[in-house]
Amino acid sequence: MLDEHYLEYRIRSTAYLGEHLLEAGVQIVEPPGGHAIYIDAAAFCPHIPADQFPGQALVCALYRHAGIRAVEIGSVMFGAGAAMELVRLAVPRRVYTQSHIDYVIEAIVEIFQERQKLRGLRIVEAPPTLRHFTARFEETSEPEA
Repeated sequence: MLDEHYLEYRIRSTAYLGEHLLEAGVQIVEPPGGHAIYIDAAAFCPHIPADQFPGQALVCALYRHAGIRAVEIGSVMFGAGAAMELVRLAVPRRVYTQSHIDYVIEAIVEIFQERQKLRGLRIVEAPPTLRHFTARFEETSEPEA
């Protein structure tokens, strides 16, 4: 953690991820952080209203399409008062190689190119608190072409 060469590599890898997503038209919170990229899910899925959880829909698409685990930070986590609809892509320490980062970029760009096919979600089961941990969802009807 205190190795400056490693820290430079990690921060650069995260910046590289953010730069390539931006080049593909994927909006992120800028500047990229040293530990994560935050995708603007509302911009990624403008056809999915906030009450159909665009961030959670994107999280599900990432996992289905490429096995990428991410977390929604938006209307599922914070309810109707959410200020933004974000998806957090954390970059854990000493885990991913350059080829892993390239794989993530490729997968996100593929989903982005077909984003109009993503469907919103509705909650079918949730606890009264901390619903973002254990809520169950189902997809809404087909998106319009």
